[in-house]
Parts: sequence; structure tokens; C-alpha cells
Amino acid sequence: MIGRNKSRTYWRVLKIDRLDPSELNIREDSTIYTESECSELLRRVHEGNISTGGLKFVTTCYGIVGFIKFLGPYYLLLITKRRRIGVICGHNVYAVLKSEMIPLPNSTVNSSINDKNEIRYKKLLCSVDLTKDFFFSYSYHVMRSLQKNLCNNDPDQVLYETMFVWNEFLTRGIRKHLKNTLWTVALVYGFFKQTTLSVSGRDLKFTLIARRSRHYAGTRYLKRGVNEKGRVANDVETEQIVFEDVSDGLPTQITSIVQNRGSIPLFWSQETSRLNIKPDIILSKKDQNYEATRLHFENLVERYGNPIIILNLIKTQEKKPRESILRQEFAHVIDFINKDMSEETCLRFLHWDLHKHFRSQATNVLLLLGKVAAYALTLTGSFYCRVTSTMRPDECTAWPSSENIDDGDMSPPKYCDNVNEGAYRLEGNHSGDNNTANGNHSVKPPTFQRGVLRTNCIDCLDRTNVAQYAYGLAALGYQLNTLGVKDTPKIDLDDPLADELMVFYERMGDTLAHQYSGSAAHNKVFSERRGQWRAATQSQEFFRTLQRYYSNAYMDAQKQDAINLFLGNFQPQPGKPALWELDSNQHYGSFFPRSLSDGSILRQSESPMSARNDKQEKLTNSTLPNRSQGASNGHSESSPEISTCGRDISYSRYTPSMPQRQLFGQVQIDRSLGSDNICSEHGDGFSCSNFVDIDWLSSAGNSCDGEPFERSLVLTSSLVDGRSSENVVNGILGETTPSTCENGSSMKETQQKGTKLSFADMPNSNVPEQLSDSFVQWVNDGQMLCH
Repeated sequence: MIGRNKSRTYWRVLKIDRLDPSELNIREDSTIYTESECSELLRRVHEGNISTGGLKFVTTCYGIVGFIKFLGPYYLLLITKRRRIGVICGHNVYAVLKSEMIPLPNSTVNSSINDKNEIRYKKLLCSVDLTKDFFFSYSYHVMRSLQKNLCNNDPDQVLYETMFVWNEFLTRGIRKHLKNTLWTVALVYGFFKQTTLSVSGRDLKFTLIARRSRHYAGTRYLKRGVNEKGRVANDVETEQIVFEDVSDGLPTQITSIVQNRGSIPLFWSQETSRLNIKPDIILSKKDQNYEATRLHFENLVERYGNPIIILNLIKTQEKKPRESILRQEFAHVIDFINKDMSEETCLRFLHWDLHKHFRSQATNVLLLLGKVAAYALTLTGSFYCRVTSTMRPDECTAWPSSENIDDGDMSPPKYCDNVNEGAYRLEGNHSGDNNTANGNHSVKPPTFQRGVLRTNCIDCLDRTNVAQYAYGLAALGYQLNTLGVKDTPKIDLDDPLADELMVFYERMGDTLAHQYSGSAAHNKVFSERRGQWRAATQSQEFFRTLQRYYSNAYMDAQKQDAINLFLGNFQPQPGKPALWELDSNQHYGSFFPRSLSDGSILRQSESPMSARNDKQEKLTNSTLPNRSQGASNGHSESSPEISTCGRDISYSRYTPSMPQRQLFGQVQIDRSLGSDNICSEHGDGFSCSNFVDIDWLSSAGNSCDGEPFERSLVLTSSLVDGRSSENVVNGILGETTPSTCENGSSMKETQQKGTKLSFADMPNSNVPEQLSDSFVQWVNDGQMLCH
């Protein structure tokens, strides 16, 4: 195999030894050839082997995806066609247009190539279509966020072993032999879209990236919840990057914001049913102390820092409890973990029934979610810097990583990665308002994102995508304001930019939904926003429901097998059962067997809440530590996901022994005893949060004419007459009562200058200096805002 650089001045030779059929034997020639020397070498090799046919040209390729072995010889996977889909800081990003799987035969295993099981394994692997939603870059680490690439270089981290590189297993052998990654490409699976936005006469590059985790990966009903290592199903990191489209060599302003989605981190599943479109939810009681859930949030802290903000959109109450069982358990888990957490590191959360509010004609869910997004942005901030192109990678320097910046501490520094095709360095001029000739923008100090917003519904597809769009829209306003393009960090829902952004998020949602569930996403909120004819929307939603049902019931098992084969979670062995002969997923990380039950024979079971041992021993950890050792406590990035969890389960189809209203009311009382949570009941359900003001949120979201960012940064005691959301039913205001904190007393409403609040890290530079007691305490300590 011959490799060269783009300028054809650097030629290398890779030799694959086929004498040993059981081992992958690869060696790289240490000689660096010129083009003429390489041609002469190939001519001599051809003449020396002319008796056996000599050299034969096979194909041209653009990178090695990896090697794989089933029951016969090894196979070489290559990218033979590519397409450029974007550029980030001068580094090209490509999609795969065509791939090939080439056998590396040996005389002792030639006969096994035509074995029926070997052929079936090859077809199964080829069903993972590399031309759909896989992307890569030769010089930019597209598996990491922009902030990590520029500021957070860990020299000991093997990028191929990170969670978003899907061909880690396939490249493991060649990386072990060569000790480099010059011949391989790291494939990321998810979504990538880049376009040019024209705002206020300036051209900006907008990039939307979704990275799907390879850990606990799979299809909708076969991968649910969390595994014992704290990995969740459908774990996707979404990054929104905006930068100036300027000429080469000029300083470029760039900003990015990251958000996350993932399955509810509990042990739960749903049956694959051909007779029931909505299978029963099965909640396991195995993990009494929620170790796996704690591991999951520790991993989020390790990846993004604090705070972790949880937006839970599932239903609160139902005639036949399904989602509400998980809602109830998830709320308890968060409170259980927060009891051992400090105020600075506790989990921030909002449980909010999007489905109920969307059905209420008085509520504009996008407007209300935009307010939640504005809250979250004030806590996490965003990444911003200026980068300068340079042709000398060794001059690449960086500002200290966000983990080392706290209250002005700027040490010790970490340096950004040196890359192959031109490097970029952060601008460090903090002085004055020097305006450049191009763009007339002032030099600003870099800012960093700390923490992340984690959104989930049941599938983390439809409702989650609506919430992520609302967050993306709020984030885009802050990004444009930071770049000096807009005067205010606000984009109205009626702005053409909002409609343009909706198209991108809708396309991303459809792509991620196809990957996980087999159909496009349900986009009722987006369709209504566009004014689409309701009958057409209903017809479209019905068709997608049927498409998703068919895929889940008839296609997902084979799709799951292909994913596990590709990721190395299952490796064929002679004399062992074939992958398709297994009756369940237990060999590669699922807790529940596949089933074709119609769901009609489940007995009533006690509530999972009542079955819990009230005398659980508290976990010894008092915080979620920001550990640097990713492999500790079940956080190995490269090991396959194999679990042996028992089947101590309870089914969600049960009849509560008390009325639903009383049941949920009791949960509200239990949680209020030891936390700063505030729960508000709304007739047929309630919202609960230690993150936003539920009273204000409920009353402010019931009008389309409201200002989406009017109180995103400054919250005062301006609630009308202290209205409690307890008296709001579907947006209609009833009798009002004062809203109080959990201890029954109202918080003081006097305003004073915040002593701990730093405005330098705020996304909006136009923050008033005077803030209320409650707002300063909420931002610094994470307590609930009470009025």
C-alpha cells in the first residue's frame, strides 16, 4: 500500500504480511521516498513476482477505516470516495461517499471465504452504511469540541479511544503495530452541516455538529437507559460553531456552544413488540444506590465541568402510567444524589412536561423553552476566542483551559494541539478596543463554557430536538452578540434567522431519529410554527409512527447486530454461537431479552417507589469529582460494553393504590424535606426545579407576545402579585397566593451589588450592576429563586 502527501513530495510504503492467517501483521517502511523512487520500487517488486502475476492495481483510497476478521481472513476497510462538507479554522471536514472491503486472503483460509456464515457476517457489516452520516478530518480533531481542541490538549489522551470515534475497534490493530495514525482516519457518526449566514452585512460560517457516542450504542428498544459503567443510550453531543468568514491570514473570531442529550440514566427498557406500538416500560430495581446514575453524571462533569443542568421533558401524569414512572424515579434519583453534593456541584434540574404544555393552546413552548435556555446560558457561558492562521505549527499556543480558570486564576496553562495542515493560535491582546481593518470588531478576551445543558425525553428524539432548537436559538443570539454582529443577545422567533436555524435543527433531528429509531423525528411543534396545514401534519406524523413501529419491530434486531459487530462488542469465534443465533443482547451489553410480547399479560406490580428500601446507605462520595483518570470507576473509553446485571425488574403497567394526584403530591412533600426544589402542581401534572422559577416560568410562557429574554439575566421580584403557578391551569390564572421558599418564609427582595458574581464570564456584556439578593445567591450557590 502506497501513501503520499497532497503535494506529492512525501511517499511511504505500508506492508501487510499475509503468511499468518490468525494475526494481523503490518509494517511501515521507514524510508521516505520521492515519487520517482517509489515508482522504481514498485517496478522492481513487480518484476520480481512476475511469475505469480506481479503487482495488480486494486483501488485508490483516502484513508483506512480499519481491519476486521470474522471466521476466515482479515478484511481491509477503505474510503475510496470522499466529499468535503465543511471547513473549521481552515481544516477540511469530509463525508464518506464510497467505501470498499478488501479481503487479505491466505492459502490456509481461502476456503472459509465462501463459508455461509462468513458471507453473512460480511453482509451484516456492510449494512453499516459508511456513506450515511459518517464524517472525518485529516487535520482537525472533529471528535472533540472546538474548546477542547484549542485549549485542552492532554498529551496522554489517545483520540481514537474517545467516545465519539466509531472505528476505534477497527483501527486498534494497525495503531498497535505502527504507533501512529497517519494511515487511518477517525470516523465520527452523527450529523454535520455547515452554511453561510448573512447577518447585518457580514458573512458568518454556521456549523452544527452532532456526535453520537459509541458507548452503549444501538437501536431504540434494544438500548435504553444506562449500563453499569454509567453510559447511556442515544448519547449525543451537539455543538454549534459560529465564526467570521474572512480571508486567509486575518484574525478570525470564533465561538461555540455545546449541549447534550441522552437516555434517562436509570436501568429501564421497553419490549420489542409486533402487536403493541407503545410497549410497556420496564423499570429495574437492581441498582438501589444508583451507582450507575452517579457514574453517568460524574462522566458529564469530567467532560464538561460544572454545573450539569438537566432538562427532563417526559410526561408527569398519565391515565395509564408509563413515562410518569420514570419521571417519578428520575426526580428521586436526582434528589438522592444531590443530598451528598455541595451547593456548587449539585445537579440543577427542571422537570417540565412539554407534551402537556404543547397541547395547551395558551402556551408557546418555544418561547418558554427559550427562557429556560437563557437561564442555562448564564450558568454555563460559551466559548469565544480569536484565532490567527500561521504556517508554523510549533508556534501554536493557547489560553489556559477552562478547568484552570477560576476567579482570575490563569495558571497553569495547557497548550493546544499541533495539527498537520496549518495551525491556529489564540489572540492574547486584552488591551483597548483595537479595531481591525476588516470587520471593525474589537479584541475581546477569550471566554469558556463550563458545564452543560443535558436534555432528555423518553427517546431523546422528538421533544428533545425541539428543546435543543430553542437552546440553539438562544445560543445563536449570544454568539452573534459576542461577535459584535448584533447589539442584543436576542433573536425573536419571528426573525428569519430563527426560521433558518429551525431547518438545520429539524434536519439534525430527522438524521438522529433515523439512526436510533428508523424514522424521521416527529416535528409537530416545528410544523405548527411554520403554519403547516394540520391535516398534512397529522398525516405525516401517522406515517412516521408506522415507519418507526415497523423498523423497531422487524429491522432493529439486525441493525443492532451490525452495530455490535462494527464496534467490536461481539467478535465471531469458531465453534461459538453466531451472532444471529443469540436469543438476547446479553453478550454485548443489554439487560433485557428481546421479546415479541403483546404486552397484555403483565401482572400488576407494586410501585417502584414503594418497593425501594427507605434505609439505603448513603454513598461515600460527597461530590462528583472532576477526575482526570477516565478509566477509573468504570469509565474506560475503549472497553466494550458487557454487563451482567440481574433481572430484578418491575413493570410499569400497574394501578396505583391511591389517586394519582395524591400520589404525586406525596412525592412532592418527600422531596421538599431535604432540598431546595420547588414543585408546582398544574391540575393534571406538575413541574419541579431547583434551576428556574417555576411560578414565573409557568405564567410567562402562556403568551406568544412575551419577551423571550426579558429576564434571562436579571430576575427581580416582579411577579405579578406573587402569583403561584399552583393556581395556573393550562395558562388560565385563578386565585393567587404568595409563593414561598421550602421553609415557608419569603426571600428578601432588597437589591444589592453581587459580591461573588463575576460579569466577565457572562455571555451578555450589558448586564446591570444592581442585582437582587435572590439572583446573586441563585447564580453562586444554585438555590431556588423564590418570590
